[in-house]
Amino acid sequence: MQYLLQDGVESGLVRSGGHRPTVRNPCSRVEDVATLCYTTCVSDIRQAAEHEPIARVLPMLSVPHLDREFDYLVTAEQSDDAQPGVRARVRFHGRLVDAFILERRSETDHEGRLGWLDRVVSSERVLTQDVRRLVDAVSARYAGTRADVLRLAIPPRHANVEKQPMPELTAAITQPVDPAPWDAYGRGAHFLDALAEGRAARAVWQALPGEQWTDRLAEAAAIVVRSGRSALAIVPDQRDVDALHAAAVRHVDEDAVVALSAGLGPAQRYRRWLSVLRGQARFVIGTRSAVFAPVADLGLVMVWDDGDDTLAEPRAPYPHAREVAMLRAHQLRCAGLIAGYARTAEAQALVTSRWAHDLVATRPVVRSRTPRVVALEDSAIAQERDAASHTARLPSIALDAARAALRAERPVLVQVPRRGYVPALACGRCRTIARCRTCTGPMSLPDRGAGAVCRWCGRTEATLHCVRCGSDAVRAVVVGARRTAEELGRAFPGTTVITSGGDAVLADVPAAPALVVATPGAEPAVAGGYGAALLLDGWALLGRQDLRASEDALRRWMAAAALVRHRGDGGVVVVVAESATPTVQALIRWDPVAHAETELAERAEVGLPPAVHMAAVDGPRAAVTALLETAHLPAGADVLGPVELPPGARRPPGLERESEVSRMLVRVPRDTGLELASSLRRATGVFSARHDQPPVRVQIDPLHIG
Repeated sequence: MQYLLQDGVESGLVRSGGHRPTVRNPCSRVEDVATLCYTTCVSDIRQAAEHEPIARVLPMLSVPHLDREFDYLVTAEQSDDAQPGVRARVRFHGRLVDAFILERRSETDHEGRLGWLDRVVSSERVLTQDVRRLVDAVSARYAGTRADVLRLAIPPRHANVEKQPMPELTAAITQPVDPAPWDAYGRGAHFLDALAEGRAARAVWQALPGEQWTDRLAEAAAIVVRSGRSALAIVPDQRDVDALHAAAVRHVDEDAVVALSAGLGPAQRYRRWLSVLRGQARFVIGTRSAVFAPVADLGLVMVWDDGDDTLAEPRAPYPHAREVAMLRAHQLRCAGLIAGYARTAEAQALVTSRWAHDLVATRPVVRSRTPRVVALEDSAIAQERDAASHTARLPSIALDAARAALRAERPVLVQVPRRGYVPALACGRCRTIARCRTCTGPMSLPDRGAGAVCRWCGRTEATLHCVRCGSDAVRAVVVGARRTAEELGRAFPGTTVITSGGDAVLADVPAAPALVVATPGAEPAVAGGYGAALLLDGWALLGRQDLRASEDALRRWMAAAALVRHRGDGGVVVVVAESATPTVQALIRWDPVAHAETELAERAEVGLPPAVHMAAVDGPRAAVTALLETAHLPAGADVLGPVELPPGARRPPGLERESEVSRMLVRVPRDTGLELASSLRRATGVFSARHDQPPVRVQIDPLHIG
């Protein structure tokens, strides 16, 4: 090929025979092209690569209408490094933007002149083919852009770390796995056999109380690593990452185990991520973003406690780690495991569809391993026996259970739904919720004797006056963990009171008499288990206006109850809620599977996820309506709304604070979910190109519908 100059302007590539190939030009304005070409010609004369001189790149642009590939010319000097999967910089509309090279080509399908690839940032192929396929699938599933998904999948580059040599690859050493602990779960041994043989076994596992779930997941990973493949485990938070890593190094060589999380510094995070990319890590553990980790030869992907809110990504396109993990297992034909003490309706849907099978213990085993669970009786005899049981925050059955455990020299766990002192206030006369006069946020008491503080804007009010009746009397709507610890200190004088929650989460506590007050998810472990657990304010969890309120309440209760000794050893769990409530009954029987089956059936009856696919479209009402009119929705799509944005839901980014936000829901059968996402994806691209409407947010199967 020959590079020509004509009148100081680049003429492009000319092949033998004088035929000029068609080219793709990312610069839309003629003057931009002329300026760029003139600068290039004056400064140097670049020679195009002899072999595959065209790089097809994906610029990291968040605007939906530019979520497509563009072609650029590669110089001979760049050719060796400009390989598929590397980072690059390209000039787009007169500015330099980051990009990923997707492929090298000999021809292009665009008519016009090509710009030059500005530079190759690094020769490291950070975007593997497997991750690229996963990114494409996730963006299609959640109606997002590939650039947004790539920002979640690939961490920022750290040049100094990238230049450092990595240790030589060595075979991972694993310890023999004893399958006996899995025998309690019916087909557990068969599942391990399938992993050893490399089969794509998929299961939903319900862990028993007192189970060392970290050891069980590490054993499954060790079997996969021993067979010559790799394993990936996704957990909700850093505390779970640390616990699983500690168990993993007892089964797999420490050099082959890598923990990834957002809490690591940029250099350390990138160093560990590179060890995964280069094949040094064989067992990868991490939080939600680690589900995209470039694990080589993946044989098993696991998700622990998939109902935890932290596994749902708060950034566009809002994917859930469970769904991404199952997409990855499906694409790679590898094994998958969803595990937890409780079960979500989404996990049950996988079992119902036969995509996965159950791993549950038999009822005799369940009865022998669970603590005794008691709740508030609803009968007249019970109310006559304990008249204050339905009004007191700590009824007599809870106090008796705590005293018995303390007399036995065992700690007592007290679970409180909210952290802080008094997180919500109301009028003492008419019960109207106290709200901030500036932003209408909920008012709270941060400490004893302190003034009321808005939880949204931080404004302090020395005195509160009800906007309805004018009264200055206030009452607590919800009592937080610190106020509960204060009350328990008075009820149990001389007993140590420990709190765990918020910014001070304890990993474990001594096996000594104490009252441990913790918020859900912050319960510390104790050697041998707690003697009792008190689950307070059950109404606060069950009474939330949320689709997942009962499912989430059972998950939080079971996580706390699983830390209590079994009934044969005197373990007792007291849940302060009506025993006739179906969710409480599921806890008493320790039957999360039946609860998930009922939840799934009820959602199917009223047409809610996961029985259907649903898109939530948030924004100004006119913009939301216009977007849905632009989108060619699938046949049979059911449009619901508009309604006000649900309380607690984040506003779409880019909207002014004063603008009114509404939500419309689009519901389709499960077999047309991808078609719905595709139609909304195209419509947002059209809106992005027009620039005639305010921003609109699209979420597919959002965690909280309202």
